[in-house]
Amino acid sequence: MSVIDKGGAVRRGEELDIGTVDRWLKEMVPDLQGTAEVTQYSGGASNWTYRLLYSNRDFILRRPPAGTKAASAHDMMREYNIQRLLKEAFPVVPTMVAACQDSSVLGCDFYVMERLEGIIPRANLPRELNLDAPHVRKLCLNMLDTLVALHKVDYQTAGLAGIGKGAGYCVRQVEGWDDRYEKARTWNVPSYRKVRRWLKANTPADSRTCVIHNDWRFDNLVLAPQEPSQIIGVLDWELATLGDPLMDLGCMLAYWVQADDNALMRASRRQPTHLPGMLTRREVVDYYLRRSGLSCENWAFYEVFGLFRLACIAQQIYYRYHHGQTRNPNFKNYWVLVNYFDWRCRSIIRHAGF
Repeated sequence: MSVIDKGGAVRRGEELDIGTVDRWLKEMVPDLQGTAEVTQYSGGASNWTYRLLYSNRDFILRRPPAGTKAASAHDMMREYNIQRLLKEAFPVVPTMVAACQDSSVLGCDFYVMERLEGIIPRANLPRELNLDAPHVRKLCLNMLDTLVALHKVDYQTAGLAGIGKGAGYCVRQVEGWDDRYEKARTWNVPSYRKVRRWLKANTPADSRTCVIHNDWRFDNLVLAPQEPSQIIGVLDWELATLGDPLMDLGCMLAYWVQADDNALMRASRRQPTHLPGMLTRREVVDYYLRRSGLSCENWAFYEVFGLFRLACIAQQIYYRYHHGQTRNPNFKNYWVLVNYFDWRCRSIIRHAGF
């Protein structure tokens, strides 16, 4: 089926020493047959992801980029163990196979998991799917129900109490991203002074503490090939931690571009949230609160924080381009988005009556 994400050619400079990996992996999985066909996935801007297709098994290998110095930024063992422990309570996590901390294999930590055969929804759904509005709505609701299910996992029973600091998450996040933005500022972006002050003055107590994914988007989901409204996998757990579920929702909605958004916002779209049948941002919040049983007195805080965090991420990427640390032309105009998000944050604050 052509709509299934299969990976492509390995990028130059990111080749995998498959001979060494093969020898190690066959010690971990003795029934492996043949030699792996290696392809690479282009999605994502952080860790490198490869497909290892054997005659009798189909795997995914995840490793950090070459030259990574800070293990905390690309902690493969942490990502591996979160998924391994979460699997029983949250079955749509991929099945972990093995992890490697032996630097003689690839020179870095990495892990291998079972590949999920399915569709990864990116900016635009494949035309071959032909999903009508009712099917798109079903996909949207299933996505939100899956997020609610994650937030209801008993993290203590699952053995995940040590993956984050827990209580005080909202305060730590506001302070942390405030500091990151200041360090990444360039001359052509706003100070965000009003937004940053408002966030600090209106930070709520945590609504509760649970496992949060921290990068919940459609392109981190795997859909069933025969029924694309069904979610069979959730990927990319690098940022998962213990935190406030409403912060997870607010950060998710920062990427949520509606069909009636302005041209600049539509130009930043990375998911098919514009399709007929998709819920609006307001409908998403109402649906999530109803299904989760949570209440929220000041949704504007979570919406503004999500946008400010996204602005920080965009600015950190642009900072690298601005200072010649990357030549990727896709990052050239990120400063424009950073300016736009400041306007949008201030507009939300104004309309919320603050």
